[in-house]
Amino acid sequence: MTAIVPVQKQAFGKLVDGTPVDQYTLTNNKLAEVKIITYGGIITSIRVPDRKGVWSNVVLGFDKLADYETRNPYFGAIIGRYGNRIADSKFTLEGKEYTLAVNDGPNALHGGLKGFDKQVWEATVIEGKDPAIALTYTSPDGEEGYPGNLKVKVVYTLTILNELRIDYSATTDKTTVVNLTNHSYFNLAGNGSGTIYNQILQLNADKYTPVNEKLIPTGKLESVAATPFDFRSPKLIDAGIRSGHPQVVAGRGYDHNFVINRKSKSELELAASVYDPASGRSMRVLTTEPAIQFYTSNFIDGTLVGSGGGLYRQGDALCLETQHFPDSPNQPNFPTTTLKPGETYQTTTVYAFSTD
Repeated sequence: MTAIVPVQKQAFGKLVDGTPVDQYTLTNNKLAEVKIITYGGIITSIRVPDRKGVWSNVVLGFDKLADYETRNPYFGAIIGRYGNRIADSKFTLEGKEYTLAVNDGPNALHGGLKGFDKQVWEATVIEGKDPAIALTYTSPDGEEGYPGNLKVKVVYTLTILNELRIDYSATTDKTTVVNLTNHSYFNLAGNGSGTIYNQILQLNADKYTPVNEKLIPTGKLESVAATPFDFRSPKLIDAGIRSGHPQVVAGRGYDHNFVINRKSKSELELAASVYDPASGRSMRVLTTEPAIQFYTSNFIDGTLVGSGGGLYRQGDALCLETQHFPDSPNQPNFPTTTLKPGETYQTTTVYAFSTD
């Protein structure tokens, strides 16, 4: 029997400017596998078994680096400095207004024109009982309009329990705002297998943040009760995605921030679970964050050829992005995303895979 190599490194190609990009493969003792490239810290593949022992990649992605560089809708990427949207690409901090790069109508989305998803990260293998790598990047003061030199570290760990653990940390030398997440597109039936509409979702959330026509939160926290946003009990995603509810219409499906029912401020708690009846695969999402964005790949339009060789279309995956609330720097009633010198930003999210 061939010995398992917990972490393997190989070249993944070069960017247009010649910068080399590496791919790291994490493999645990159960042969579950996660592939990550240094460009954007992107998760390119997660291979786990179904109930019959058939292995599949359960995230969307590309085979070629050029596609990630030129046409990636954030597949698998580390998102920063600020995940989700900031209204009108500006905010005021300590009495000073900051203007951000505009890349989503009038808004700033996912860190700007060249966010963390488009940076090449430094990678270090972490020795331990579970395969892991640490990715680091220093975002200079003023990058995409954000203040402060921000030192960021993201650790990916694949546990023996088939959990992908992501630990985020950051420090700054000037007061700034930070909201980091990962933007993997999941389909538990397998990459390229069709839509996720017949998969079953549960969200541990009594409330969500409704949005305006520009997908910016209105500032209200509304109850999910008696709406298509009520996933407190497991239900088919398809049940509400074709609803005429104004919020579903605004997002062209689900693209909303759900407020997690938390019992503590800093412990890992269940945010979401997904089950695919066809394959028997399940995924639980645990996090220290206060919220989670549920997105049903509404803007995937059939123009992208994925790593499975077929076209990706609307609804072919779902994202469960753990986070602070969108537009928090402009919403004083939302949990703060401000980070000051001397403080450490630290969050953890776990994607736990299993079968029935």
